[in-house]
Amino acid sequence: MRATAVRRTALAASAAALALLATACGGTSDADKKDDKDAAGGGSSAPKTPAKTLTAAELEKATLAQGDVKGRKVTKAGPADEVPADGVTVDKEACLPVAHAMYGVAQKGSVATTKRKVIDEPKAGNKKSLEDLADGEAEDAFKDAFDLTSTFVALNSYEGTAGPDAFAALKKAAADCAGGFTATVAGTPTKVASIAEEKVTGGDEAAAWTVTSEDDGDKVPFKLVALRKEGAVATFFSFNLAAAGGDVTFEVPAEVVAAQDEKLA
Repeated sequence: MRATAVRRTALAASAAALALLATACGGTSDADKKDDKDAAGGGSSAPKTPAKTLTAAELEKATLAQGDVKGRKVTKAGPADEVPADGVTVDKEACLPVAHAMYGVAQKGSVATTKRKVIDEPKAGNKKSLEDLADGEAEDAFKDAFDLTSTFVALNSYEGTAGPDAFAALKKAAADCAGGFTATVAGTPTKVASIAEEKVTGGDEAAAWTVTSEDDGDKVPFKLVALRKEGAVATFFSFNLAAAGGDVTFEVPAEVVAAQDEKLA
């Protein structure tokens, strides 16, 4: 990969990341409807009785903090990460739970929410600028400098059976919308080309997917994970810049999920 191509790919991927991850939001929306948990893709191990609901204080204690995930920096999401919950729209109503999970929006029945950003610590790399590197060196430098995963984590506490219901609705929506949809946030549309199921474990139930966005023919992979423990549901939305250029394999952030699972135990 030539240095100019590396820079072009990085810029394009950065734009996609800003549209989908850096402006991740949270909030409660009344637009969601409960889906049939027995429908295809919507199976859930939801309890027949109301799950335990964490208070705001308990949820904060159960939220990831700096030092909980080795090699990652954990920070609180700030005002810049917030957009109105009703600012997320989709062209296919059935896909709204997926769009909400991508942006960290809580579903109906949420009583408390926390949000965190978990970012891989930078790796030691070449100090030269891309302009000063040969083609082969530029490719290696790109991999080293941008092979970092950023994950937006939204942890929501639900009352009654709302948590299990929200998890089941997300699973059903991911299955129903495997062929893609378009989500619009703050007037900016993002095309989701496909949703493919991944493997993940944890909590009372967990699910994961590769969400592939598309812009002018360029496809960028993201990872979406949902983890439920009693009435708490955590969603993880991850992006890796090097993976956007096709230079590295992008995996589900298993260590981040495991750390959150442990704090909810």
